[in-house]
Amino acid sequence: MSKRREVVVIDAVRSPIGKSGRKGMEKGGQLCQASAQELLAAMMRGLLDRVHARCPKFDEAVIEDVVVGCLSQIGEQGGNIARIASLMAGIPKTAAAYTVNQYCNAGLRAINSAAHQLMIGDGDACVCAGVEIMSHYGMGSDIQVAVEANYPVRLSPRLLEVGMGVPQGLCAEMISEQNGHTRELLDRAGALSMRKAVEAERKGWYADHVVPFTFTWEGREYRVEKDETLRPKAADDFEGYLADLAKLKPPFKPGGMVTAGNSSQIVDGAAAVLLMTAEKAEELELEPLVRIVATASAGGDPVPMLLAPIPASEKALKRAGRTIDDMDVIEPNEAFMSPLIEFARRLGYAYDDPRVNPTGGAVALGHPIGASGVLYFGEMVHHLKRTKGRFGLQMLCGGGGIGIATVVERV
Repeated sequence: MSKRREVVVIDAVRSPIGKSGRKGMEKGGQLCQASAQELLAAMMRGLLDRVHARCPKFDEAVIEDVVVGCLSQIGEQGGNIARIASLMAGIPKTAAAYTVNQYCNAGLRAINSAAHQLMIGDGDACVCAGVEIMSHYGMGSDIQVAVEANYPVRLSPRLLEVGMGVPQGLCAEMISEQNGHTRELLDRAGALSMRKAVEAERKGWYADHVVPFTFTWEGREYRVEKDETLRPKAADDFEGYLADLAKLKPPFKPGGMVTAGNSSQIVDGAAAVLLMTAEKAEELELEPLVRIVATASAGGDPVPMLLAPIPASEKALKRAGRTIDDMDVIEPNEAFMSPLIEFARRLGYAYDDPRVNPTGGAVALGHPIGASGVLYFGEMVHHLKRTKGRFGLQMLCGGGGIGIATVVERV
C-alpha cells in the first residue's frame, strides 16, 4: 500500500450572504433571484482566478474532481449541480464532479471526501464547494416538491419510530431543557456571535476572501458585494441588542427558549476551497493555508439530533494526537445555540472562549445548509493565517443525528 499523502488547502472563498426571501429584489434578500448554478460557478471561478494570480503556471487540468455539498438537490440545484457549475466555471471537462447531501454536514463532507481521495493517490487537486439558495428551496423541499407534483411518494410510517421527522428546533429545545440552559444564556451566546461578525466585517476580515457576484434579473443587473445579515447594534450597544433579543417569541414551543435571535439565519450563499497534495503545491511553489490533519464522522441519537459533533470531534482530535486545548480556533456550526453550548461544556472549553467562531457564526452570517461547511471552513483557515495560530477544529451537526469534524494545522 502506498504511503498516505499530505493534503493542503491552497485557498478558500465565499460569496456575500443574502437573506432568504422569495419576493422581488426590492423586498427580498440580495440573492433571492439569483441562480444557484451561476452563484456556485462564480465562486469556483473566483477561487481559481485567485490561484492563477499567485501561480501563473497553475494548470486547471490537474483538477481531478469537483465535489459540492448541497441539501435540496432539486430545480437548478438538481441534476448534479457540481458538474453543471464546474463546466459553467470553465473548469476543464476532464475534471469529474459529484454532489453530496449530508444535511448541514454536506459542505465539510465534500471537503473531507475530496481530501481522502487525494490522500490515497486519486489525483493531485480537487475543488470543493457548497451552495444553497434557501430563498428557492428550504429544508425538506426535495420531499415537498415531489408530493405537490403528485409523484408516488411513499414515506414510511416508521420515520418517527426511528427518530426522523422531529423538527430541529424542537430538538434544540430538548437540549436546553435537559441541560439546564436559560433563555438569557442562549440569547447572550447569539448576541456574542453577532458582535464578533460585525467586528470582523469592520476590520476587513471578510473582504479578503469574499468574491463579489453579479447577476441579471428581469433585465436589470445586480452586484452583490457584502453580507446583508449583520446587525451593527450587537457591536455598538451589546446590552441593548440583548434586550431586543429578549423580546423575540419562541416559534417552536410555547414558552420555549429557542428563538430567531439564538438560531441560525436562513440565507442564500456559496463557498469554494481548493485542495491539493503537498507535493503538487510544492512543485507549483504555492504556499498553502493549512494542512488537513484528521477527519471524523459519528452518529448520535436522532432525537435530539444535534449532539453528534461531540463524538466526531473527540475522534478527530484523537486521530490528530491533539486535545481541545491545542486548538487556536474552534469552529462549531451555530445551527442553534443550545447544542453549541453543550459542545463547549462536554468538550471542555467555555462557550464564550475567544477561540470559538472568532469571526462570527451562523447565528450572525447565516446557515446556507449545503454551503455552510465550506463557508466556515474558509473562515477558520483564513483566521489561522491572519493570527498565526497553529491548529483549528471545525465541527457540524446534521439532520438525523450525524456529526462531522476536521482538524487542520497552519503550515
